[in-house]
Formats: sequence, structure tokens, C-alpha cells
Amino acid sequence: MSDNKKQEKDYTPEVTALLPEAEALAKSGKLQEALDKLLALEKLTRNAADLSSTTKLSKAAIQHCYDARNYPLVNSTITLLSKKHGQLKAAIQAFVEEAIEWLPEIKERDGEERWLELLETLRSVTEGKIFLETPRARVTLLLSHYHENLSLSSTAKDPKESLQTASDLLSELQVETYSSMQRREKTEFILEQMRLLIQVARQKDAEVGKKGTKDLLGGGEAEWVKVRVGGRKVNEEFLKEKDNEDLKLKYYDMMIQHALNQDAYLDVAKYYYKVWETPSVKEDVNGKGKAALEHISYYMVLAPHTNEQSDMLHHLHVDPALPKLELQYNLTKCFVTKELMRWPGIEELYGKFLQKTPVFSQEKRWEDLHTRVIEHNIRVVAEYYTRITLVRLSSLLDLTPKETEAVLSRLVVSGTVWAKIDRLAGIISFRAKRSTEDVMNDWSSDMQKLLSLVEKTWMGMNAAQAAQSRVKS
Repeated sequence: MSDNKKQEKDYTPEVTALLPEAEALAKSGKLQEALDKLLALEKLTRNAADLSSTTKLSKAAIQHCYDARNYPLVNSTITLLSKKHGQLKAAIQAFVEEAIEWLPEIKERDGEERWLELLETLRSVTEGKIFLETPRARVTLLLSHYHENLSLSSTAKDPKESLQTASDLLSELQVETYSSMQRREKTEFILEQMRLLIQVARQKDAEVGKKGTKDLLGGGEAEWVKVRVGGRKVNEEFLKEKDNEDLKLKYYDMMIQHALNQDAYLDVAKYYYKVWETPSVKEDVNGKGKAALEHISYYMVLAPHTNEQSDMLHHLHVDPALPKLELQYNLTKCFVTKELMRWPGIEELYGKFLQKTPVFSQEKRWEDLHTRVIEHNIRVVAEYYTRITLVRLSSLLDLTPKETEAVLSRLVVSGTVWAKIDRLAGIISFRAKRSTEDVMNDWSSDMQKLLSLVEKTWMGMNAAQAAQSRVKS
């Protein structure tokens, strides 16, 4: 297969004369005779590297088979022409793309069986050919959707296997490396790969949940990892373009699903923030915009405390859009204010409403909110207390001493607070013992500030005395 060979002869007159003759033979029922004449001349044009004539003859041969509704002959002719010695790449590309255009009509008129036969023929012809990577990707996408629809059908023998096949077909395509495919189409393919992987992952996770055990791959964990890898292939700057808003929303919806599976609440909040920044969403203040902002506030307070989480939470709290959502604004205010939150009070104020939302309808997330409230209260206590008894801290947190000790230990390990528990005395210290160097450094700093203040005062008094003496004179 090559297009680099220089054209040796122009067969345009011969082709122009033969095409009407071949068409007449095909219409009169002599299809094989018409094909023989076309293929005989095609051999001459191919050997002479006459691309235009070879393309016309190849397309005509396949078209006559298609018009005669002889699908076995269509498939065999496509395969035959693609395997001809020295076949021109552009000619193969031309008749493959023409055959792809017939697929919707064949499916509607002649049924899925004929459609599948041609689809498999096209996949076979395009396999391993870089110049046909885009057509192969398109027919593979059609086949993948067929298996996905089959998994939803009541007539499917094994729905799980069909869905797995649909995902595998698309996952084997490395579309991000295709130079002939448009950027938007590449993104659409990657998003389809991610969507099917999520479906397979949820299916496997559900099976593991029913059995109560995990296999070596942890249910759908392998698929969730592939979703994350697929997400990194998408250029987020490209999604910011106005014409790609639909792809942006679809992408972040799947990234949210991935983050929720990992309980990565801060990532979920970030992805919802990207959704909220989308102009069409932000303008819909009572619909999608409101829902996105609500989810940002919920997942922000659910995220464990870090410098990044704290910074994002404070920025969200001062955002002019948040006060329009009174409940969410008050909830975030509780977490940015250095005051204790009593869990019974939080339950009474927000419990009835929050537990009806999709976010907090899951018991685990309601428990996580309780944990975040406890952690906030410990940070507040550490801010104002140097030492406190375990009993007193437990009463402030509305926990048992054992639960208080467990939560406090976890925060100490994560580096959120510094604390030391004297179990015998039942006392918690929130200040580390200071070394001699630290004490001396603080004393030196304080003395420097004091002397600086004395110097400023002395200079002020001198200036006042000088001004007073000038007035008297």
C-alpha cells in the first residue's frame, strides 16, 4: 500500500467509458460481469498509480454490489480491494468512508444482522492501518453502543458481559494519539470511554456488595483507576471554550462520580466549582447554578481540614452569591467562625433539611459531617486552651472520653493540632514544652519591641517639647 509512487499513466478516458457500461450490466442483472470489467481496469490504474481512476472504479464496484443488496458480495469486495497488492491508501480511505455512510440505512432497512456483518468487515479492513485510525474509531464506537444497548435489552443472554464488551471495545482505542481526528471528537471518545468504565465499575461494585467480599481487584477498582487516567487525557483549557460547554459539564459530572467513589470531598467541591463557573450554569441562578453552589458548600464542609480546604471555605463564605442561600451560608459561617458548635444544636437547626438532600441522605455523609463538627471544635479548644481535662473536653464535644481520645489522636497524627494526653491525670495539653532557646528568643523579641516603643515615645516627647518652646518664644 503506497501513495508515494509517481503516476505513470492517466486512465481517465477508459474509466469514463467503462463506468456507464458497468452500470448498465449491473442493472440488467449481470453484476459479476460488471465487477470483472471494473476490477480488470482497476488493476491497471492501480499499477499505474492513477489515484483518481482507482478510487472511482473501487467505489463503483462496491456501489453496484450495494445497489443490488448483495451484502455478502459487498463485504467480500471491500475486503478484496483493501488487500490488493500496491493498493493506494487514499482509495481505501475513500471506499471505507463511503461504506460507513451506508450503515444507518442498512440497519434501518435490512436489520442488525446485515449491519453487523458490514461493521465487522470495516473493522477488519481498518485494523492496523494508521491512515484509517479515525474511521476505525467511529465504527468501533457504533459497535460499542450496540453492545451497550444489548446489555439493557431483556433478550440479552449475559447483560454484564455485553456491557464489559462495550467498554473493552472503546478502551482499546488510544484516540488521544490520533493526529487525523479533530480535538472535539477526541474528547467525545475519551468521555465515552470514561462513561462506560464507570458503568462497569458500578456493576462490579454492586456484585461485591451483594457477596460481602472483595476480589483481588477490589470490585470495580481497576475501572475507577482507568477513569482517573482518562480524566487526565482531557484538556481542561479546551473545555473552557464556549462551544464546548456540553463536553465540560459531561466531563465534570464523571469526575464528580469518581471523586465521590473515593470519598474525596474536596475534589468534589472543586469539580462542582468548575461547573458553577460555567456561564450557562451560573446564569441559571434558580436552577443548575443554585444546585451547584449548594453542593459546593456541602462538600466543602464535609472535606477534612487542610490549608487548601480552609482557604477555599473562607473564599466561598465571602462570595456574594452565597448569602442568597441562607441555610448554606449559615452552615459555612459556623465552620469559619472560631466558636464551638454543639452537635445537638446543629442537628436541630439543619438536620431536618439536610437529611432530605441527596448529599446527606446517605448515613455515612451525615456521620462525616458530625466528625467535621467535632474536629472543628477540637481546633477551637486548642486555640483558646493550653490545658483541659479529658472529662471537660468530652462534655464540650458531646462525646464519651474514649471517643474524644480517638478523634483527638487522629488529629494529632494528621498534624492538624498538637496535643499530649496524660491519661493518669486525665489532662490534655495543647502546648508543647518550650525549649530554653525558644524562651530566650521570645524574651529577646519582646525586649526589642519594648525598646522600640520607648524610643518612639521619647522621640514624640522631644518633638512636643520643641513645638511648645517655639510657641512660647
